[in-house]
Amino acid sequence: MTAATEYTLAELCIVAASKAFEPDGEVLATGIGVIPRLAASLAMKTTNQDLMMTDSEAWMLSEPNPLGKRADDFVPAAETWMGFSRIFDNVWSGRRHAMLGPTQIDRYGQTNTSALGGTYEAPKVMMLGARGFPGNSISHPNSFFVPSHNTRVFMEGECDFVSSVGYNPERLPKGHSLDDIDIRLVITDLCVMDFGGPDHQIRLLSLHPGVTAEQVQDNTGYPIHIPDEVAVTAAPTAEQLAIIAALDPHNQRAHQIKDNPKGDRSQG
Repeated sequence: MTAATEYTLAELCIVAASKAFEPDGEVLATGIGVIPRLAASLAMKTTNQDLMMTDSEAWMLSEPNPLGKRADDFVPAAETWMGFSRIFDNVWSGRRHAMLGPTQIDRYGQTNTSALGGTYEAPKVMMLGARGFPGNSISHPNSFFVPSHNTRVFMEGECDFVSSVGYNPERLPKGHSLDDIDIRLVITDLCVMDFGGPDHQIRLLSLHPGVTAEQVQDNTGYPIHIPDEVAVTAAPTAEQLAIIAALDPHNQRAHQIKDNPKGDRSQG
């Protein structure tokens, strides 16, 4: 398939994030947020057609629902109903892969979705909360999407509030090892990373077109493992862009990254 020449940064990130959902034994994809959901939906339509996702309630879909308002005669491709007991069985067996956008990600891959600043009893900012993330983070693969790569997200030190388990031996739950942690990919507006460096150090996998490794490091509050050769994030194909447009007919993707510039920023 031929790479497109005109695409936005949001579309580049969707395609890059969809690679997290390539076939690896998962059954259920959970994309939390517009970009993660479109990434999982794109994978369902292309590289992992056995993947299923929920409708954000209890139905399991074999075809992803388009985002936003749908036609009055739209019928979701619901195959089965999945109650809480079946969801937990799926989570604990490691057959789910979730992607979400944490407010902080520290050097260990620990994340914060709960609170910022202040004290535990009186934080300056309250957010969504840890919810099921502590258990999810030791039970199945997780990936992260960050729309603005900066040192507030990738901050120096440990997260203000640790909402999920990462590669920090001091915080591992009893009976678990670092091998139980599977942080698959970290996709940002600058690059794609994972925690595959020495001793699970965060590692640069690819740079988005027009971005340098120095930019990524300058916007990260801890050292990144940068290999001698770093790939350029692959551009979307025309076929992928057509699928994304059908999945997001109201173009919600355009509002997920500030100004949503061209995907190839080397073009100016």
